This record gives sequence, structure tokens and C-alpha cells, in this order.
Amino acid sequence: LRAAVLGANDGIVSTASLIVGVAAAGSGRSEVLIAGLAGLVAGAMSMAAGEYVSGSSQSDTEQADLARERAEQLTQPEAEHQELAQIYIDRGVEPALARQVADQLMAKDALGAHARDELGISEITTARPVQAALTSAATFATGAALPLVMVLLLPSALLIWGVSAASLLFLALLGAVGAQAGGANMAKATLRVTFWGALAMALTAEIGALFGVVA
Repeated sequence: LRAAVLGANDGIVSTASLIVGVAAAGSGRSEVLIAGLAGLVAGAMSMAAGEYVSGSSQSDTEQADLARERAEQLTQPEAEHQELAQIYIDRGVEPALARQVADQLMAKDALGAHARDELGISEITTARPVQAALTSAATFATGAALPLVMVLLLPSALLIWGVSAASLLFLALLGAVGAQAGGANMAKATLRVTFWGALAMALTAEIGALFGVVA
């Protein structure tokens, strides 16, 4: 969900801002479309690469932690048993019961028990670099496609305001959907994402207009 929302949000904001900035500089529709398409491709690849590198680094760290834990269990099993039991004691379990729980969990899957309760690594939280990369690239491209479609539909005279308004609407919907999916406050999430989107488009419009006058 995090990668999907981030990708779509970034796709809308960055591409819409790029379109508005280029249009404000006085460029024609074809130049605006080329800039938008270039932003879509570059942004999608950047998101994919970033997520893959980040996820791979996390995965490497997890594998190193598991390898170290596996070695410790082979060389000092009693200490590892005590360590696991102490974790449960610190969480409020009776010492005798904590040792019994540690006995049973280590008998079934010692590495899994330590990975989950000592290292915080589980099937749910483990890094998935390829999945995150593909999700980010796909959602970025989807988000970026929305303002590009508006460029095709709107007349040239309404390009800047139309793309800005439509993109803010898309961002508001995305913020509401993301907040609902995550159980967060919808109004706060919607206001936050539209504010930063509007600020980004306003700044790039000013820069585009400035360079357009200079040119």
C-alpha cells in the first residue's frame, strides 16, 4: 500500500508540475506532451530503481542477521534459549512459562522464533524488492498518465489551469482512498496531499513563466 500510494502520488505531482511548468514557459502542446512522457518514463524508472535498491538493502541486512543468528544457535544454544525466554519475560510472561514457551518454539523452529521475536523479521515484514519496484513503477506510470490525458483533452488556452485543477482532484481522491485503506483520517490525508501538490505546481508554474519571459 505504501509503495502504491507513494508511486501514484509522485506520478501525479511530478508529471503535472512538469506539464504546468513547461506550458507556463509558452511551449506548445507537442512540447508539453513530450516533456510529460519523458517525465513519466524517467519517474517510473527512478521509482522502480529506488524501491529495488532500498528493498534489496533491507533484504541483505535481514539475511545477514539470520546468518548470524543461525551461527549463534549452533555455537551457543543455551544462551540463545535464555535470550528468547528473556524476551517473553520482558513482555510480562511468567519466567517459568516463558522458558516453556521458548522450549516449545525452539524445538519446532528455533530460527523462526528468534527471527520473529528477537529480530522482528516475519513473512509479513520481510523485504520484497522486486514486488515493491514493480508496484512503484506501475502506480507512478498510472498517476503520471492522468495529467497527460488532460493535456490531450483540454484546449491549449485552458491547459495550465485545467491540468492543475484535474490533478488536484486526482490527488484528493488518491489521498482519500489511501487514508480509507489504511484506516487514517480521510480529511487530513486529503488536505495534506492536495496542499503539497498545489504548492509543487505553483512553484513550477512560476519558474516556467519566469524562463518563458526571459526567453
